Amino acid sequence: MTKRVSLLVCCLAVASLAMAQAAFVNEDRVAVFYPKDYDARQHQPSPVFVHEPVAVNPLPHDWRLRPEFSVSDGKSVAVVKVGDDVDLYGTGEVTGPLRRNGCQISLWNVDTPAYSVDNGSHLYQSHPWVMGVRSDGSAFGIIADNTWRQSIKTSSEIVFESDGPPFRVVIIERESPQALMQALVQLTGTMDLPPLWALGYQQCRFSYQPDTRVKEIADLLRRHRIPSDVIWMDIDYMDGYKIFTFNPKEFPQPKQLNDYLHQKHFKAVYMIDPGVKVEKGYFVDDQGTVGDYWVKDKDGKPFVGDVWPGACHFPDFTRPEVRMWWATLYKDYMAQGIDGVWNDMNEPSVFGGPGGTMPVDNIHLGGEGLASSTHLRYHNVFGMNMVRASKQGLLLANPTKRPFILSRSNFLGGHRYAATWTGDNLSSNDQMRLSVPMSLTLGLSGQPFSGPDIGGFCESANGELLADWTAMGVFFPFVRNHSIKGSVDQEPWAFGDEVLNSCRTAIERRYRLMPYIYTLFREASVNGMPVMRPLFMADAQDRSLRSEDRAFLLGGDMMIVPRWAENVAMPKDNWQPFCLESRPDAYQARMLQRPGSVIPVANLAQSTDELRTDSLTLLVCLDKELKACGSLYEDEGDGFGYRDGNYCFSRIEATVDRKMLTVSVTGKEGKMTPPARVLRIGLVSEGRVAYSPWQEGSEATMRINLSRKRK
Repeated sequence: MTKRVSLLVCCLAVASLAMAQAAFVNEDRVAVFYPKDYDARQHQPSPVFVHEPVAVNPLPHDWRLRPEFSVSDGKSVAVVKVGDDVDLYGTGEVTGPLRRNGCQISLWNVDTPAYSVDNGSHLYQSHPWVMGVRSDGSAFGIIADNTWRQSIKTSSEIVFESDGPPFRVVIIERESPQALMQALVQLTGTMDLPPLWALGYQQCRFSYQPDTRVKEIADLLRRHRIPSDVIWMDIDYMDGYKIFTFNPKEFPQPKQLNDYLHQKHFKAVYMIDPGVKVEKGYFVDDQGTVGDYWVKDKDGKPFVGDVWPGACHFPDFTRPEVRMWWATLYKDYMAQGIDGVWNDMNEPSVFGGPGGTMPVDNIHLGGEGLASSTHLRYHNVFGMNMVRASKQGLLLANPTKRPFILSRSNFLGGHRYAATWTGDNLSSNDQMRLSVPMSLTLGLSGQPFSGPDIGGFCESANGELLADWTAMGVFFPFVRNHSIKGSVDQEPWAFGDEVLNSCRTAIERRYRLMPYIYTLFREASVNGMPVMRPLFMADAQDRSLRSEDRAFLLGGDMMIVPRWAENVAMPKDNWQPFCLESRPDAYQARMLQRPGSVIPVANLAQSTDELRTDSLTLLVCLDKELKACGSLYEDEGDGFGYRDGNYCFSRIEATVDRKMLTVSVTGKEGKMTPPARVLRIGLVSEGRVAYSPWQEGSEATMRINLSRKRK
């Protein structure tokens, strides 16, 4: 649960920059600054915050960062001088390097195949957030609380420039990047714990059709023994691209198809776009028209724009009654055995529209305190409001299941409603490498659950690209292979046995590491720490790590170095390489473990349905003091029992005394009784793993004589 955070608040006059009405709380070190002509109706309630900021005490005179507000050429401007000796990060879903110094970013969500629109200066999402890390490792974060079209310039000063009215700025000060991320989610909220199956390998194409092809893909994944959990349905499953319908010829029995997938231990995720085909007799369009639920043009008439079905209406998701109506559409739809939903095209994309979207003078009516305003204000949160409504719908349809929604468009704070992928990337080595800083940056912008289309979406991949991308991509938070219509087949078996075997090995690594990965997602759901992290989080004071964006951390205890990454900046601690197979092929990424850590590893499973934690290998990497610790989170994998304490959070501790290694696993939190376990210890040292014999015990304490040789 996210706690309410007290804030420091001050108000600055536009002309004189004089201080007025300030409030402050020392222990929180969060300030919100208001310009003189701030009009709350133009910005509030904010979609960013779970609670409206509360002002309580005055701002101290030694507060470091203070914005200067102005109006220039009709644009509202906020400038924060941060100095030259600061490394800047964040700014959301962007192309380019991890370190964001010297960049200009547009915040205007756009449908941009291969990131080609405006040279990739703006993509599908907007995150008005900049993170700074000083030379001493302390960190700050700046939020421009403003949904209007805007831009960010990063240098020795951060410049936010908005097409809307004057906006407030929130500044957070913390002692480290980790503490800053935790402070951010105290304001923006944490994501809900996803279902375990959503963390598995997922297979997709635009499109698998007809339903017999979907079954064939499921059969081939199992025949080739590729661990996997999800098969995705793109728009061709629909009847004429009409959302909430099924093609009567190619998908005549969706329930039967989904039952087949479930029998094979697959989940089914289906796409729902926002565009509703204009057609009398089509139940979604009829209901929306009767309810007057559509976005209006400047003359007050329902706006019509072209998307996949042709002429479409668009729900006005700023209105609570429209979100509720949208939510009700999911009950019968999910009853067909659908497990998750894919909200795409929700920038919103409009074919042939100005800038690829709807006119900026369209009207959204708002509600629940949200004022009626133009699309210029609400464009960037259209996708966020859509997934907010979709999540409500999935909970109404299946109240005992954790909802899973993937969204292409979103906004700062939208992690509360949906995971994301980085849109329609290109099958190229450059965009494969670009996917690392993109997902790292999303994590540093408050979105822990993201990843690229593995293999690339636009154009065609080749075998080497797919093998390289899969070997790296299995360590991203979201893992999906997805390709465009008309491209070559991109499944792991499409390029011959060498690529198939390499992809299988990489995916098997993902599933063996699932106990560790699920524990990381639990951490993200509690305190907002990214699942995938930049190397500088291993040592925030080591400035040699600040620009490294090829290698990355998976949680705090694993480092991933793609095989193509050369001369990687490494943390000073003696991180130890390890493998989960005897002879990894040439495509596999290097895995390294942090000294002082314990990583739990499962036996191989073909899906998360089959994953068990009653048999684990504990990889122990001792530090200089000959100690190590780790953790293991377990629950039912779905549902909400964990909220009532039905989980087990265990502490793993390892120590050495007189050549005797003692490893203990103790359940310390939660009502769930841990299973009786079969355990094996793997001692990671000097670039190898030495394994102990197996031992049973639910409250396990193992003692191993390190002077004896082990396999």
